[in-house]
Amino acid sequence: MTSSREALIAGGGLSGAAVALLLAQQGRSVEILEKSSAAHDTVCGEFLSREAVLYLEQLGLDLHALGAVRINGVRLYARRLIAESPLPFSAMSLTRRTLDEALLERAAAMGADVLRGRRVESLAREGDGWMARLSDGEQRCSAHAFLATGKQDVTGHARERGAQNNLIAFKMYFRLAPAQQAELAGHVELMLFPGGYAGLQPVEGGIANLCLLVTRARLQRCAGDWAQLLNAMQSASKHLAQRLQGATAMREKPLALSAIPYGMLRAHAKDGLWRLGDQAAVIPSFSGDGMSIALHSAHLAAATYLCGGTAEDFQQQLRRELRAAVTAATAISHMMITCPPLAQMARLWPPLLRHIASQTRVPAQALLALQGDT
Repeated sequence: MTSSREALIAGGGLSGAAVALLLAQQGRSVEILEKSSAAHDTVCGEFLSREAVLYLEQLGLDLHALGAVRINGVRLYARRLIAESPLPFSAMSLTRRTLDEALLERAAAMGADVLRGRRVESLAREGDGWMARLSDGEQRCSAHAFLATGKQDVTGHARERGAQNNLIAFKMYFRLAPAQQAELAGHVELMLFPGGYAGLQPVEGGIANLCLLVTRARLQRCAGDWAQLLNAMQSASKHLAQRLQGATAMREKPLALSAIPYGMLRAHAKDGLWRLGDQAAVIPSFSGDGMSIALHSAHLAAATYLCGGTAEDFQQQLRRELRAAVTAATAISHMMITCPPLAQMARLWPPLLRHIASQTRVPAQALLALQGDT
């Protein structure tokens, strides 16, 4: 069976739900195909910088009502504290489980059709339009297609390699001991260890998100085992060991993701496919700007589409806007992995953390129709 819409959106995460919402608001017929049948966790640091907060508020979400937590400062650790700084912008944190569902519900309320439990296996040109083949064998057709499947590629549309391709991501939630929870409050903490780095920050419900990146070689030395890796990280970072003392893991096992093309920034979209979020650009996780990029790409794509522009027009503009931030973040991520002692520069020049946070974001001048201090 086939169903025709003006626009088909593969993926109902941040960028997919946002572009569907924006198009539906303008009376366009859109359909979201989302692989998950219910709310779920994803591998994500869950940091919402100022531009992400403004975009989400513009889309009609009340982040405070959803339980978002305020983040005011950043700390950098190796075996001990290297530097601490307030952020140059206000930020928040909210689990993707909560945020994605709220945005999907908002898109549906605006008139978008949302199909759950429907994985897009392949997406191909069909005449003047697109044909999506789903995991159950059903086909869906549309005049235009938006690829918003996050870090999961669709057959025939693999992403280009990035500048840093050897990292594996893990994510685990912990309920910290009360004293540690109080000390972490309002901060994101970056911790360096041999072969990787991790971020720890509070999210709603009194829990903390530990999201980390590790090289394949480092993971292999831990026999690919999460428990061994976590022990090795705590041995290398006494601060992390302190934070996790008396903590309770909130999942039986961590979420994991490999083959992430950090530093990838797509050059063209001459095939006419609108690629959003991590399908268009992948910035290293430490920057905390991945969700902002996803939302910005959705807004830019919707604006370009509604004005009669092409996917190539959109991709070229997005590339121009993100090139400096993605390049800078990837270079810094590489140094964090290969030469951790360079982090001591933050001790010698305390404003460095604020400077890095400012230079690895979507440029303020690129933001679309946002109000407030960016």
